Amino acid sequence: MIVLDSLKDEVKKIMDGDSAHDFGHVMRVYKNAKKICKEEKANEKLILSAALLHDIVSYPKSDKRSKISSLESAKKSTQILKKYDFSKEEVMIISDAICDHSFSQNKVPKTLEGKILQDADRLDALGAIGIARVFATGGSLKRPFYNLDDPFCKTRIPDDKIWTVDHFFQKLLRLESLMNTKSGKVEAKKRTRVLKEFLNYLKQEIS
Repeated sequence: MIVLDSLKDEVKKIMDGDSAHDFGHVMRVYKNAKKICKEEKANEKLILSAALLHDIVSYPKSDKRSKISSLESAKKSTQILKKYDFSKEEVMIISDAICDHSFSQNKVPKTLEGKILQDADRLDALGAIGIARVFATGGSLKRPFYNLDDPFCKTRIPDDKIWTVDHFFQKLLRLESLMNTKSGKVEAKKRTRVLKEFLNYLKQEIS
């Protein structure tokens, strides 16, 4: 679709997030969304537009505004979409999907488009790429890999603001149960196995 190619070029020029939220992340979410769209027989134009625009505003995790990144992205996407041939209803669907996709917003999207975007984004937090992203973020924030006394949160509440491995227990291992679509759940299960296998190897190496 010509509109998607144009949006892709525009997003590529304005993306300046960290390595966990860069244009590479956007394109992986786009690919995930495209696959789910086909399996769920959903509106590809709207969902893929949302995937391209979902992180156009991405504040660093260390920034107090990071929790409103999705809200700001939704606002900015509305302005961008005015340049293209979208109806008001379509712009609202895309904007709502972007607004609701973020884990920190703690929302279950109301529309199928929103559910698919949320699943596509969450899949990129799982599997091998999810492991790479979590350690990239932890490194940029200068966090230690793990708590030396209890690396795997056996006797304490996870705190990923201090230790990177805690993020697996605070968020990543929970995502499989929070997926919205059947195809999203299937892929999340595969990728969660990769996380668990990684943690098992890590346990062997540091114990």
